[in-house]
Amino acid sequence: MAAPAGASAAPSPFLARARAVAPGLLLCLLVAWGCIALRDATGVAALNPVVLALAAGIGIGAAVGRPASIKPGIAFAVRPLLRAAIVLLGLQVTLGQLAALGPGALALAVAVVAATLPFTIWLGRRLGVEPALAQLIGTGTAICGASAIVAANQVARGRDEDVTYALAVITLCGTAALILFPLLGDLLGMSGRAYGLWAGAAIHEVVQAVGAAAAGGAEAAQSGTVMKLARVFLLAPAVVALGWWVARQDRAAGQARVKAPVPWFAFGFLALVVLGSTGLVPAVAVEASRALVPLMLAASVAALGISTDLKALRARGARPLLLGVASTLFIAGLALLGVGLLG
Repeated sequence: MAAPAGASAAPSPFLARARAVAPGLLLCLLVAWGCIALRDATGVAALNPVVLALAAGIGIGAAVGRPASIKPGIAFAVRPLLRAAIVLLGLQVTLGQLAALGPGALALAVAVVAATLPFTIWLGRRLGVEPALAQLIGTGTAICGASAIVAANQVARGRDEDVTYALAVITLCGTAALILFPLLGDLLGMSGRAYGLWAGAAIHEVVQAVGAAAAGGAEAAQSGTVMKLARVFLLAPAVVALGWWVARQDRAAGQARVKAPVPWFAFGFLALVVLGSTGLVPAVAVEASRALVPLMLAASVAALGISTDLKALRARGARPLLLGVASTLFIAGLALLGVGLLG
């Protein structure tokens, strides 16, 4: 039977989904854009838009709560948008950059990631920190701060409060490293290359590592940046390994989830690393990814901030902060030892 005159057809599932997602997603993107604009306007590189977006999201959640109209968009920002950002991040690392480090420095990058993550999980258990939170702090310390934390939570499946606390801990420890590393490098009399490798191998966020390395001069900035990119490259294998380990722990505890989740976004990240290394990706696409990835990550973290329960966050106590400090000291000491062995 034909539809009555004047009656409109029902919207397609795609349009219905887009309408549901739009309010919350636009809110998160606006918060992210505002945080990036603030960083650009002030010229202070240490004002990480991801951290600013987290603080703004927590403020919005505390002030207005989480109306039903924004919940679908919040959920979209936390998962699909975040995974797309991690995939696009692959365009910013090439195999040629990694090869330029040399085998010794590459081995150091692998060693600090491979040792710091399990050390943090082990120490978290000793300190009584919840496993998911310890995994997030360990991943953020070992690899690349906020990006690693939100990526790792796709397999760790911690609560929003776990992600928020881990981001706060990593930001605090990374900022302290940004301030202290140049002073320690001078005190230790390190060469430019050695200091850059140390900063790149030990400091959490990319902007923090590059900023600290640049304080040692041009040679330090170059070696520190490439070393940090080597750790970013290890994001995908680390997330895959963490997913396998979490599933193994579930099996040992007799829990229902016994199959390791497949982090397809991590394989997408690796695929874009390989594709970008061929030289076939236009430079404009790479530059576009440098603009889009911070916006998408900041929007995802803003969504996490809006979803955060402050009471649950306060209930975590000080032990996770102690864990983050200990993990930071561990990776700094291990990286310094490795740089010394490299000569």
